[in-house]
Amino acid sequence: MKDSLFLAQSDTTAGFLSKDKNLILKAKQRSKNKAILQTSASIFEIKKLCRIPQIINKQIRRARKTSFIFPNGEAFRVVRDSKHKEFLEQLGLMYSSSANISGFGFDKDFAFNVADIIILDRREIYENKPSNIFKIKKNNIQKIR
Repeated sequence: MKDSLFLAQSDTTAGFLSKDKNLILKAKQRSKNKAILQTSASIFEIKKLCRIPQIINKQIRRARKTSFIFPNGEAFRVVRDSKHKEFLEQLGLMYSSSANISGFGFDKDFAFNVADIIILDRREIYENKPSNIFKIKKNNIQKIR
């Protein structure tokens, strides 16, 4: 289960999740040096891996459907959606990316064929608007998407 590629409906869009980021990069046919988002059900797991600047701590705690790129290059998102949060609480911090080939749109058949484990709930699997992305710099925050 540790080396599995999950397909699940996240709080934003259909996504691949795994403890091993290389499984996601391979599935998306993406280069190995690309950064990948890490999702968590708790801000405390993120605080173990990197320092959150005090000036934006409150913004990160309250953010919904928003990802943050930290000065060290790591990208994190805290999930608030109850169904997806429940899944992450069981497995902990996981790498996450949209369930499509890099540079292409969502294809449900592709996603179902590539995933090792498919997590379905009443919402099914569908493409939706991705999360907002903010890059945290030394003294300010820059909106990327």
